[in-house]
Amino acid sequence: MKDSESDPTRHDSIDEHAAAWVVRQERGLSAREQDEFSQWLAVNPRHRAAFAEQRWSWEELDRLNGLQTSVSAVPDPCLLAPRRHARSWRIAALPLIAAAAVMSFYHLARQPSRYVVPFTAPEALALCEQRKLDDGSLVELNRGASITVSFTLAERRVRLERGEAHFTVTHDPSRPFVVEAGGVAVRAVGTAFCVTRETGSVAVLVTEGKVRLTSLDKPALGDDPLLNSGQRAVVSLAPGGPAPTIAPVTADEIAERLAWKPRVLDFAEATLAEIATEFNRCNPVRLEITDPSLRARRLSATIRSDNVEGFVKLLESDFGIVAKRPSANVIALRSRN
Repeated sequence: MKDSESDPTRHDSIDEHAAAWVVRQERGLSAREQDEFSQWLAVNPRHRAAFAEQRWSWEELDRLNGLQTSVSAVPDPCLLAPRRHARSWRIAALPLIAAAAVMSFYHLARQPSRYVVPFTAPEALALCEQRKLDDGSLVELNRGASITVSFTLAERRVRLERGEAHFTVTHDPSRPFVVEAGGVAVRAVGTAFCVTRETGSVAVLVTEGKVRLTSLDKPALGDDPLLNSGQRAVVSLAPGGPAPTIAPVTADEIAERLAWKPRVLDFAEATLAEIATEFNRCNPVRLEITDPSLRARRLSATIRSDNVEGFVKLLESDFGIVAKRPSANVIALRSRN
């Protein structure tokens, strides 16, 4: 029997599931639910995109609920009245508002005037922030990164204000995709690449396809170098600085540089020491095994790389392990016995 969610005609079913997961996350997920959510994301690429859309719609509701009148001399009491039953209304209306938001973005992208949307990934979160743009492209923001999206009929442009972001670009030769960072422009048609804005430099890592580097305000890049998949460029932003350095990178180096991106980890009879090492590569909160007898204990689990808290709850509920926090960024693990 064909799974209804794998049926391309059942987009509504995927959106409904995604909306339900957003609501469940708002009230808090149990360890079991966190694992179920990770598995649901991994089953179908459309699940991740649908969840990003529903998450965005939920946040837009919070933003709209916080709007105040800025034109009227006397505030409208209906607009500024305390919200009653706002949460239950928001939950019930989420699928409809998500659909309306997607349709609005679809409409705006085809108007002569451009639209601008800012996104920021909070530094306090261990998660990176994912955003699906109206053209289908996916942006993943590392903690603290900030971008501004500006789309027109002729061009898709994103400005990286700070931090690091990975872009998976939907192919559209008629509308080039350009990322600006500190006076450097990265131009792509359909590809995947990471841009990091640092003090005094911009780094570009291409993970799929090709991109071309150009300068917005000075001829410092020479003949607009072309970067292929598996290459990394570092561009100095200093006046009269050196030419860009371009070097090949191995698959292991790419994985290390993009370790901040969440992914589904599938452990089969792995030792707790191995699992802790993998989690520590991906997160600011570190797992420390203070009980030597636990290091060789073998576990099987499927969980997102950024879901440290969910994994710790699983250890406490199902494996007789006690977790303590000696500091904000350390979780110490020991046997309950």
